[in-house]
Amino acid sequence: MTATSEFWRSIPPITNVFKPDAKPEVHIANAATDDVRYYVPFSETVSSRPLWISPSENRWADVLRADKPGLVNRHYHPHEVFAYTISGKWGYLEHDWIATAGDFVFETPGESHTLVSYEHPDPMLVYFIVKGPLIWLDEKGGSTGHFDVHDYIALCREHYEKVGIGAAHVDTLFR
Repeated sequence: MTATSEFWRSIPPITNVFKPDAKPEVHIANAATDDVRYYVPFSETVSSRPLWISPSENRWADVLRADKPGLVNRHYHPHEVFAYTISGKWGYLEHDWIATAGDFVFETPGESHTLVSYEHPDPMLVYFIVKGPLIWLDEKGGSTGHFDVHDYIALCREHYEKVGIGAAHVDTLFR
């Protein structure tokens, strides 16, 4: 049978959607919004919009944004990271590829890099799923500190309070 319309309209939805201990889904319309108040500064040139945060798993999903050439501190990931490029142009100084709209990147555990955004007519918007801390590095790759989900939450709360969204907004993203 060839589908020529929304043939599924007559199918009833499942009545017991969530198991008793399941938390509700997160639905954020326009996740890569142009409203810059939702983007928390990560550095002087790159910001992050949190979409989902798991304090218990030390994980988060966000949209990373740079409106011009930018830089995120050198860092190391002890866990995997997933990235999907929405728009713009970005990459790592340590690799020969450059990501543009539609590109997917899987970062293996144990990778160190320096994230940069390139000159482009569109802002760099990248959807990331980050697990575990980022270990900040100096120019030689030595550890200078860390940034984990709890640091991210504190940064988001401070920013959202400052821009009038309210610190409690971050709590709505916890799962």
